[in-house]
Amino acid sequence: MTSEPSWVRHAIWWQVYPLGFAGAEKAAGPAETPIAHRLTRLVDWLDYAVELGASGLALGPIFASETHGYDTTDYFRVDPRLGDDDDFRRLIDEAHRRGLRVLLDGVFNHTGRSFQQFQHAVRLGPSAPTAGWFRFHWPSGGGSSGEAKSGSDSSGSEVAYDDFEGHHHLVALNHEEPEVARFVADVMKHWLRRGADGWRLDAAYAVPSSFWSTVLSDVRAEFPDSYFVGEYIHGDYADEVRAGRLDSTTQYQLWKAVWSSLNDANFFELAAALDRHNALLETFAPLTFVGNHDVTRLATQLTDPALLAHALVVLFTVGGTPSVYYGDEQAFRGLKEERPGGDDAVRPEFPSSPSALAAPGWPVYNLHQQLIGLRRRHPWLHTARTTVHTLSNEHLVYEIRSGDESIIVALNLSGLPVTLGVPVTADVVLEGNAGLDASGHRLALPPRGWVVLGGGNSPWTSNK
Repeated sequence: MTSEPSWVRHAIWWQVYPLGFAGAEKAAGPAETPIAHRLTRLVDWLDYAVELGASGLALGPIFASETHGYDTTDYFRVDPRLGDDDDFRRLIDEAHRRGLRVLLDGVFNHTGRSFQQFQHAVRLGPSAPTAGWFRFHWPSGGGSSGEAKSGSDSSGSEVAYDDFEGHHHLVALNHEEPEVARFVADVMKHWLRRGADGWRLDAAYAVPSSFWSTVLSDVRAEFPDSYFVGEYIHGDYADEVRAGRLDSTTQYQLWKAVWSSLNDANFFELAAALDRHNALLETFAPLTFVGNHDVTRLATQLTDPALLAHALVVLFTVGGTPSVYYGDEQAFRGLKEERPGGDDAVRPEFPSSPSALAAPGWPVYNLHQQLIGLRRRHPWLHTARTTVHTLSNEHLVYEIRSGDESIIVALNLSGLPVTLGVPVTADVVLEGNAGLDASGHRLALPPRGWVVLGGGNSPWTSNK
């Protein structure tokens, strides 16, 4: 296992996309636009997060940017649409006073076109001190791999540069340039000195692992107790963690398997994903989730809303570090679309206080509380392994074990009741609704039912 900070073992994140949450404008205004002190709106929601059961606040981008926060223009300045340094300090202080850690979102693969170092290079040409920070294709230069887009230099001619996945307004950094590594390390340390507890590294998969290794070695020399999680979608997560000296990665493989297996009534997909998840846990504890700022809301993604609880049961019982995306705990709906503005539906503004939330969402909030409470009473689940004992398209029973500790989870996707065998010592219903005959090792699950059982220290006994 990686040597992640000890506090991460107990971490459960409430993830918030601040620009959307606070109702900020879609694009930055002119330089003279007054600062809008919206960041502190989050302070009024910190007790809500604590009552949910969260122990950390994972923030989306908060630094000066052109539009959505992932086109950063000044890494040392809070976005004026959100506030200033004093607002950041107040949010950190209020979060820490409640025992909440704070994770920042660092966009270090690319920048916005208004990033000062990029503008200097475009104006001054190849001789600019920051020309090596980017992958330019100067008119007299040779070719390069990657997507080449263009900007205008002082003569008005076009200067091509590599961007992020074809997005012209996102300028790719040159991660082979030592000055870029020093700059990123300085940014991280600047905000860690101001109270942040760690960083989510956006699009980490597009950055060489050698870059992360260099930067994080520098940062950890001053902040050994900070947490660093990279955004990875595909690839060998464990290898990237080792090579980049990361603590964790996002677990997209498990995210997809959870909703897809529920929609397709195919628990074989989830069982295979749990096997892969076990393999990752040999190296690190992944960041697990069933929703985030980049994907369709779980309540929208699921064909049958009655199965939302099943997804949450998986999230809060398997190994890893769980994260809840703001609004998911209220069963918010929202469809992610591949078009300009296609993220807006999953990045909504929140009301001024929890009392303004609609009544239908609170039962889902209460379910989150129950399952997060279960998780926090069993912190050993952070690195626990999963063993599948009963598997069919619509029925799944698995055991989560760490040493002598274990719990049992049973899920039924069918519209009919089912009776399943249970372990000899699985004799306590911790959460859920089921009829348990401990003496006969039998469990009766209602239609679309689920249950979490205590015990299970003896070898599995099947009585199907």
